[in-house]
Amino acid sequence: MDLGIRGRTAIVCASSQGLGLACARALAEAGVSLVINGRNAALLDAAAEDIRRTAGVTVTPVVADVSTEAGQQALLAACPAPDMLINNNGGPPFRDFRALDRQALLAGLTSNMVTPIELIQKVLSAMVAREFGRIVNITSISVKMPLAGLDLSSGARAGLTAFVAGIARTVAGNNVTINNLLPGSFDTQRLRGGFAAAAKQSGISESALASKAMAAIPAKRFGTPAEFGQTCAFLCSVHASYITGQNILLDGGAYPAAF
Repeated sequence: MDLGIRGRTAIVCASSQGLGLACARALAEAGVSLVINGRNAALLDAAAEDIRRTAGVTVTPVVADVSTEAGQQALLAACPAPDMLINNNGGPPFRDFRALDRQALLAGLTSNMVTPIELIQKVLSAMVAREFGRIVNITSISVKMPLAGLDLSSGARAGLTAFVAGIARTVAGNNVTINNLLPGSFDTQRLRGGFAAAAKQSGISESALASKAMAAIPAKRFGTPAEFGQTCAFLCSVHASYITGQNILLDGGAYPAAF
């Protein structure tokens, strides 16, 4: 399917690896020029070169922390008026909520709620003026199915979800959409790192922990970053202009509800 976005531009935050990189790859396959972002220069440069080689599009790597004003300015200096913005950022680590002090609480809210809102503020008006814009926020299944120990991540991402819900309706008439992708368990370095840490604590092998986790998912597997990226690319396409303000679960059926 031709997504109808060849020649357009996108900023993809936190895209040197994992789901962010998968979104960048899928957009590049559709002919979109990219600004990709991360804090590890070597990883980011390798990702940029690989995308250029395989997709033949312009890729500009920006080493920056998007949670800072300087980081956001660097992204927008590289692409002042993107057609697409993919908001993504690492979540707070697993921790008992009683161990969270005020500084940790504010840091989590900044990363997973305030930062995407600030970036939306900075790109939305130009999208409205051009009568084209696609904003995709990568949140989490925990927005719908909170997990103990990830309370800060769940709360911050749920706050972002509520914040953008009203905004999405104000710009839909200008062919600007805002949607959220809610990943469940995807086969990424972050997931595998969690199994490695759990294995050290429990004495159970990483493979046994992974098998148990997959068995609990109706699809009986973890998602692949590539299929996540393709879903993101479709939401950015001309074919998705009637989809806005939605929370789209990609979880293999893990969320056990009809609505």
